[in-house]
Amino acid sequence: MPKPVTRSEIIELLAQGAQLVDVLPAAEYADEHLPGAISIPLRHLEARAPAELDPCRPIIVYCWGPQ
Repeated sequence: MPKPVTRSEIIELLAQGAQLVDVLPAAEYADEHLPGAISIPLRHLEARAPAELDPCRPIIVYCWGPQ
């Protein structure tokens, strides 16, 4: 179940092996993204996530916009 997390929680989750996914469009990801983030644009997330993400590890999804 999705839930907002704080910066300190993100740092802790990443230290424990969480996956960080940046859902910005590819061009925006190329310009600027979070260090270590996997790029899966939001419009491709449903199709690509099963093959690219480990469902047994926490997944942190980042997007700067209201979507």
